[in-house]
Amino acid sequence: MQAKNITLSDGNSIPPIGLGLWKVQDETVFNNMFETAVKVGYRHFDCAQAYGNEQILGSNWKRSGLNRKDLFITTKILVQNFGQKKRRNSFELSLNKLQTNYVDLLLIHFPGPLWLRQAQWQALEAIKRSGQAKSIGVSNHSVEQLRAIESYAKEMPAINQIEMHVFMQQQKLREYCQKHNILIEAYSPLAHGSVMNDVVIQRIADKHKKTYSQVMLRWTAEQGAVPLPKTVTAKRIQEDFDIFDFKLDKEDLGQIASLDRRFRTLWHSILFG
Repeated sequence: MQAKNITLSDGNSIPPIGLGLWKVQDETVFNNMFETAVKVGYRHFDCAQAYGNEQILGSNWKRSGLNRKDLFITTKILVQNFGQKKRRNSFELSLNKLQTNYVDLLLIHFPGPLWLRQAQWQALEAIKRSGQAKSIGVSNHSVEQLRAIESYAKEMPAINQIEMHVFMQQQKLREYCQKHNILIEAYSPLAHGSVMNDVVIQRIADKHKKTYSQVMLRWTAEQGAVPLPKTVTAKRIQEDFDIFDFKLDKEDLGQIASLDRRFRTLWHSILFG
């Protein structure tokens, strides 16, 4: 079962779950993963210049026979590629690798130094005006960093992609984003598998006849965020996608709220998120 797309602040829409592509650089592994994901129903693929696999995603979607309009492709620009000429050249290279003339979502991967941040955002606004990105947003941005964007943005980010899971619930940031109509995409929604033995999650999973991972992902979706699980295993690709045929009840949500321990799994989210 698949849920309806979510409407962004700019009027565009995004599928309610996406497949994260971080670290998947082996072409054979990627090909098998992509083929399985498409069969399962994934149409949302989260890529980045830093992942080193834009070209593999490009060749896979071209080979799949899918219409470009039926896909949602994200990429992210590296901070070091935000020089005036380098920014344009690097993004054009990303489009060439992805074998498309636009992306559905373009993100700033990390906040740059203070002197660069305004230019970063204005560069994305220019790319959107050109039609080469349908929607624009940021990744790993804190409340303070988003507030700074308010002072110079012609339009605010449609999305902030951050680490978020039941053990890192990001309540303050979620409240800010909700108030400003910024959708959260949750990377590492399974906390990189670091805590897969919590008795509360397992009890809720048993209650709903779902898996531990499905409960974690379902919680993310019920917070109004888009989970971006990453796996190359066929069984888990299917499992992670099947989270829209059940709901957590009030008791479940109350128990999960108590699990927040600000547990970050990635160093860059400590610095930037």
